[in-house]
Amino acid sequence: MHRCAQCGTFNRVGASPAGAAPICGRCKASLDTSGAPQDVTAEAFDKTVAGAPVPVLVDFWAPWCGPCRVAGPIIDALGRAHAGQLAVLKLNADTAPQVLSGLGISGIPTFVVFKGGREVSRKTGLLPAPVLTKWVADTAFR
Repeated sequence: MHRCAQCGTFNRVGASPAGAAPICGRCKASLDTSGAPQDVTAEAFDKTVAGAPVPVLVDFWAPWCGPCRVAGPIIDALGRAHAGQLAVLKLNADTAPQVLSGLGISGIPTFVVFKGGREVSRKTGLLPAPVLTKWVADTAFR
């Protein structure tokens, strides 16, 4: 399942005809099936997490945060490695403080895995790539 960056709809993607890129079934925008993390707004956050048919990994970060920038490529690699099986979202803490407050997040980077619309696990702080990768595998795919 791949999330449309335009409208937020999750799309099941099968084989596309030769030369045709997959498109969103709702808004007809091109779908990015790479698994790269997608930015999400505070307004779209609840809807996306609640309606996701796959586990969702959310990276709560800020552009000024050094550890957040270091974690970026790790999160990107995780998303790409699990494309279609895991939705990876990035939520900028500076633009969505009400979401962080509602979830009780007081430090960044914070990584949260949601399944079925519910939080199943969370980690705060920069983690080495192998530790973060194992944590995601153990929580998202169990």
